[in-house]
Amino acid sequence: MCGIIGYTGDNPVKDILINGLKQLEYRGYDSAGIAVYDPKTGIVIKKRTGRVAELEEAAKDVAQDATCGIGHTRWATHGGVTEENAHPHRCGSVTLIHNGIIENYKELTVEYGLKESLKSETDTEVVAALLDKLYDGDPYKAIKQAVNLLAGSFALCIIFDDQPGKIFAVRNVSPMIAADFEGGSIIASDLTAVISFSKKYFVVPEYHIITLTPDGIGVQDLKGRKVEPEYLEVNWDITSAQKGGYPHFMLKEIYEQPEALERTITPRIQNGLPDFTEDGIDDSVLKNLKNINIVACGTAMYAGMVGKSLIETRLRIPVTVEIASEFRYKDPIIDSDTLTIVVSQSGETIDTLEALRLAKHKDSKVLSIVNVKGSTIARESDYVLYTHAGPEIAVASTKAYTVQISAMYLLAARIGLVKGILSESVVKKFMTRLLSVGDIIKETLQEADRIKEVANHIKNAPDAFYIGRGIDYTMSLEASLKLKEISYIHAEAYAAGELKHGTIALISENVPVIAIASEEHVYSKIISNVREVKSRGAYVILVTSGDKSESTEVCDRQIRIPKVDSIFSVFAIAVVIQLIAYYTSDAKGLDVDKPRNLAKSVTVE
Repeated sequence: MCGIIGYTGDNPVKDILINGLKQLEYRGYDSAGIAVYDPKTGIVIKKRTGRVAELEEAAKDVAQDATCGIGHTRWATHGGVTEENAHPHRCGSVTLIHNGIIENYKELTVEYGLKESLKSETDTEVVAALLDKLYDGDPYKAIKQAVNLLAGSFALCIIFDDQPGKIFAVRNVSPMIAADFEGGSIIASDLTAVISFSKKYFVVPEYHIITLTPDGIGVQDLKGRKVEPEYLEVNWDITSAQKGGYPHFMLKEIYEQPEALERTITPRIQNGLPDFTEDGIDDSVLKNLKNINIVACGTAMYAGMVGKSLIETRLRIPVTVEIASEFRYKDPIIDSDTLTIVVSQSGETIDTLEALRLAKHKDSKVLSIVNVKGSTIARESDYVLYTHAGPEIAVASTKAYTVQISAMYLLAARIGLVKGILSESVVKKFMTRLLSVGDIIKETLQEADRIKEVANHIKNAPDAFYIGRGIDYTMSLEASLKLKEISYIHAEAYAAGELKHGTIALISENVPVIAIASEEHVYSKIISNVREVKSRGAYVILVTSGDKSESTEVCDRQIRIPKVDSIFSVFAIAVVIQLIAYYTSDAKGLDVDKPRNLAKSVTVE
């Protein structure tokens, strides 16, 4: 969850660390800190609670001739939001930063008599104290000993007082990438902090010690054997991680969806048919599957639910969608006839990663849908279907969600084709429609002003409800998550037919109810449900497709999306629910991109 960065080289380190932390702030913004090696005075630490801007002000007096240092932006896990708990932590001759959770920090504190050395409430400081206890002048020996004692997940960047110009790093599960370039060496938890220096990078291998020096990066395993890292090349530039004139990243990313979908879909259509040759996905695994398990968290899980709806209705193949954190702690019914599809934007989501490992242990083939090349989930999967959303900076997922849905649609079409369930002509027609979803989104974006008016009404409500039937109910689940996570309005989604079975008791005067009604075959049913809530005083916003028009007896506001088959209307609905959440949050004066208590990538349990 936390953001980490380290640099050593020829350039002033303070500005590199501060700018890097600004790029990484979406990973955590409870507090931030830096530690630099001042050639005159030694290690200098600056840290502050709050945003990186507070740290930047506090670090004005850091020497410009310091060229080696580490930085951290925190998402609090162990201990409250205080300067004492902020990273970096220093014990004796050891200064370090940490992303992850050390599960046995209490036991280590007792066993190695570390209590007197500790000033914070964090598990991280225990690691610093342990390393200082073990250190006898040999960094590699101390790190190896410490790593063998740690239980949990960790990405550590470490500076030793007597090793000027060097940064040591090691990780388990928690992400970290590194790059070297003409001006030095850099390491970070995310590409966004590295891309302005180098487009070539490598994923730090687990349980390997990395040594950054101004002249390059060394990699060795825990037995001291030198390892040559595998370099990857990023296919987007730094401008993709900047706002580009938009007031918030979230709004920019909403408007980027047509291009992201085109990058994800178009290269995978050959001769009018879905083709995964370049992805290395073997047709045999799709042809031989008997059932599918989709495992993910949050928005990615809701993308999986859209995929389930398509696959079950069009292919009649049973699909189970599981919350990753629940899946991994039960005995799921999967075997070699099951294809497990794991979905994660970052490719580092800890619960999804552990679910992947459980599925493989049960002999299920695993196909991952991820956005980050070389991520842990991608590396550990049997097959990978990369989405091409580019960097997504806002905590609330938008373009990653729609490209995940498009990946599900491509997979469904290919499965239907290789199993002989769908004919080539049917699949070609489906692909033609899929290629047009970018245009559907562009047309829907023209409704932005009308949606903004809706948000201005919702902003003062303590509660809001989404209702729908079929795939519209599935979209309602994602809609309620979006609204609650960035506007802090209590929002829930209900299957409209369940209203009379208890939930209608929650409807009170002027409470907003957003009804999604894109499915033609149940349109009259959802309108009946809308009338039920309207008659009880609800303020109703009705989302319909095509030219359907309802009177004020039915709804207070109506938002129309393009008329398309309901299975493709999900892309238009996604834009509507994203804009409702965005404009509501913005109208309340909240920090849209960085909602309280949330971070972009959940890499700890």
